[in-house]
Amino acid sequence: MERTFMCIDLKSFFASCECIDRGLDPFTTPLVVASTTQGQGALTLAITPCLKKKGLKSRGRLYEIPKDVKYMIVDPRMKLYSEKSKEVIGVYLDFVDYRDLHVYSIDECFLDVTSYLKYYGLKDIELAEKILKTVENRTGLTANCGIGPNMLLAKIAMDTEAKLYKNGIAKWTMDDVPKKLWKITPLSDMWGIGKATEKKLNALGMYTVGDVANHSKEDLTKRYGVLGTELWRNCNGLDESVISDLRVPPKERSFSHSQMLHKDYFKCNIGILVEEMVEVVCERLRASNYDTQLIGFGLGYNKYVTGGFYHSRKLDAPTRDPKEIVKVCNQMIEDYYDGSAIRKISISLGKLSQNNSIQLNLFKDFEKEVRDEKLNLATDKIKNKFGKNSLVKASALLDDSTIMERNEKIGGHHA
Repeated sequence: MERTFMCIDLKSFFASCECIDRGLDPFTTPLVVASTTQGQGALTLAITPCLKKKGLKSRGRLYEIPKDVKYMIVDPRMKLYSEKSKEVIGVYLDFVDYRDLHVYSIDECFLDVTSYLKYYGLKDIELAEKILKTVENRTGLTANCGIGPNMLLAKIAMDTEAKLYKNGIAKWTMDDVPKKLWKITPLSDMWGIGKATEKKLNALGMYTVGDVANHSKEDLTKRYGVLGTELWRNCNGLDESVISDLRVPPKERSFSHSQMLHKDYFKCNIGILVEEMVEVVCERLRASNYDTQLIGFGLGYNKYVTGGFYHSRKLDAPTRDPKEIVKVCNQMIEDYYDGSAIRKISISLGKLSQNNSIQLNLFKDFEKEVRDEKLNLATDKIKNKFGKNSLVKASALLDDSTIMERNEKIGGHHA
């Protein structure tokens, strides 16, 4: 059965909320949302469509705005944005059941409207127009919408094409994969491909999505593991996931780990903490003899910026390999991190299954995997007997590491 998904994104959300709250028109008001306490180096969290028409982009720095452009600056108010987001979600829930809605971020949602088209007696574009109009009438906010046979194509249609049309709606089918999807360049313009991945693929001679789609799937899997397989599938427009896949039942067991940071971290030094935290949750996986197939990862920004992100990725096969999990977390940093100062990091491992058999993968070194697993189990035994800090990596001695301090709080030395 072919499904119909919509991906709806609110235009210039933070800036539009500020304008609406002040009785201003975001399409004529030059407004910037940024911390007024950080001077000209402050990150612009959002700008109004009025400023975008002048060629300005969000997520820059205040000093990058041309001197001849006049604008008003306001501090971010996450409570206001959260309230407006709930209003919009309320509109969506007037059209679809909550089980057919996935809140992707504060300003973006996926809707599975497959069973509603016949119910409303409307075509997909007609239903999208009705939903967007209702959002605008009730909240004052405007939005773009992508429509597709899967969540991936709906998202990309919204990201790349919807803004080009007066009604803000773009529809893609599988026939559009070679005609539209494959033409996307640079690669970082494709959902799910960050700058770091783009550089790696460029070095292999791939510059368009079509280059990746027509590259050897086996080679990408050999180079990048499960992420390589996912990359190849995405570039071919393949996505069988449904909204229920993104819901982790409340009673389902999971392992999670988070920490508040004592100083600001950035992309250059957050990696060490990601590796340390993954090692902690993987140790718990091994102790319980579980594998994971759903990785949740998020970063929280400092009080001057607020906000952050939290997303999850479903793997093709269960794993307990820390290196694989770190890769997925780092990919989410590439995809969603906006450069703000980080003060919280969270990791969760869900969709657990008992590790009662060995999952063979033709593109991995099986013997190496077995050796790594034995080494990890031996390390666990030493730590359990002599204390968590009895065996740590050399990176634990670096200033940015927090693992030894955290181990002390839970009994880092054997008593």
